[in-house]
Formats: sequence, C-alpha cells, structure tokens
Amino acid sequence: MRDYEITYIIDPALEEEQINALVDRFSALVTTNQGEVTSIDRWEKRKLAYEIKGKREGLYVVMGARTTPEVTAEIDRQMRITEGVIRHMIIRPEE
Repeated sequence: MRDYEITYIIDPALEEEQINALVDRFSALVTTNQGEVTSIDRWEKRKLAYEIKGKREGLYVVMGARTTPEVTAEIDRQMRITEGVIRHMIIRPEE
C-alpha cells in the first residue's frame, strides 16, 4: 500500500446530491479494494486559472488515500470517463 493524493475538479453546475455522489463514488473505489481514505478536503467553488472544457469555475476536492497502484489506475480511468469531473491529478506525496 502506498499513500496518494487525488485532486479533482467537479463541474459547479451539478446539483449538491450529484457532487456528493461523485465524492462518495471515488471514496468507495478505494475502500472496496482494501484501501483506506485518509482524508477528504472539499474546497469552495474557485475560479480556474484558465478555461477548461468551457468552464471558468470548479469545485476542488482533495482526497488522501492509502491504496495500491492498480486501484489508482482504475480511479484514473473512472475519472477520465466521468462527465462531472473537469480535471484530475493523482500524485504520491513526498515522504
């Protein structure tokens, strides 16, 4: 198991229930594969530095997780095809 930081930007036009469903969905991907979600930090709506997919604002979510590289590959795949996710990034923080 390795520590990862998963940051993603959600479309602010989504309803609150849809946003919560996305956050729960990605958390569940970690926990159902014997991983552990160490933290979830939901930021307020922020202005993006540049326009992404026609959006000027987004809701940032930073999730800390302890999981395997295979699970992060699956999270990456899921985030690429999920319509409400504008942009995402998965990193391994410095020790």
